[in-house]
Amino acid sequence: MADAANPARLPSAPSAASRLPPPSPAALLAWYDRHRRRLPWRAAPGERADPYHVFLSEIMLQQTTVVTVGPYYADFLARWPDVGALAGARLEEVLSRWAGLGYYARARNLHACARAVVERHGGRFPQEEAALLALPGVGPYTAAAIAAIAFDRRAAPVDGNWERVVARLFALEETLPKAKARLKALALTLLPQARFGDFAQAMMDLGATICTPRKPACALCPWRKNCAAHAGGTPERYPLKAAKAARPTRQGIAFLVVRADGAVLVRSRPAKGLLGGMSEVPSTPWETQAPADPLAHAPLAAQWTALNARVSHVFSHFALDLALWRARVPAATPAPAGHRWVPRAGFEAEAFPSVMVKVLQYID
Repeated sequence: MADAANPARLPSAPSAASRLPPPSPAALLAWYDRHRRRLPWRAAPGERADPYHVFLSEIMLQQTTVVTVGPYYADFLARWPDVGALAGARLEEVLSRWAGLGYYARARNLHACARAVVERHGGRFPQEEAALLALPGVGPYTAAAIAAIAFDRRAAPVDGNWERVVARLFALEETLPKAKARLKALALTLLPQARFGDFAQAMMDLGATICTPRKPACALCPWRKNCAAHAGGTPERYPLKAAKAARPTRQGIAFLVVRADGAVLVRSRPAKGLLGGMSEVPSTPWETQAPADPLAHAPLAAQWTALNARVSHVFSHFALDLALWRARVPAATPAPAGHRWVPRAGFEAEAFPSVMVKVLQYID
């Protein structure tokens, strides 16, 4: 344990924490052995985790709950049981199966990373953080998670659960996101001499089930006697967060074109950018103001009707408000360039994001 071998390099603990006994990794691991969560992607006690399972679950779990991810993980694993199978899939199919999970850049990165593992590493995930970081779409957290959980390497995959636990242990007064580097440095001081994968998952479980954002169950925590926030009676105060900027709203118009045979006009978004490569009905650009002449952006000439309905959707950095216009056209109507007709029976094969699923409810 390099940091423990050189105490001069350890980050100094905040004064409140320095008066308490240091947290024992052994105590947390003992708690984990009794209370570990059973998750579809988690290896059984004593078994080595499958790197592909760790990779797939960690990408899916970014900014998404365990409950939401479960069915998607099972579906992906059934369709693409190993990294080679995923690498050989068409991106369009991967996006289609991802639809509804949100943050769609993750699906593109998932596919690109699978291909890189096959092309650069012969289908075997590298074990070191540095090599994992070189893969497309793999950031510091994911690299550390795969290294620790799949290969039992000394690494600290500091996610939101880790940050909350560490911030409370040390009663850290710095605000997020500025405090991230400090929290990572403090997290490294907690690592045990061995069982790095179990420790990483123990920290995740502790944050998810005991050291929760609201009403933490401090009485059940194996580290309650080591926690400065608990000693001060203010665990819910931590981690401190900077005030969020107001989320702006963008406006747009979605055009529902329904052919006489029931097919709907669809196009694909540009490969890069928001919802890259996903399917959508044609729409105006999403701007701070709605266009003055809505039909100037219509995909084809038709008898258009403004619907008495709107679709709202919240993205990570802005809220979207869409007005809806609908037109019905003859069955022989050709699709404009860059568009295609999709029968309703073919919707499942399309990679419609959640906002477009909402829009498509108004095709009738």
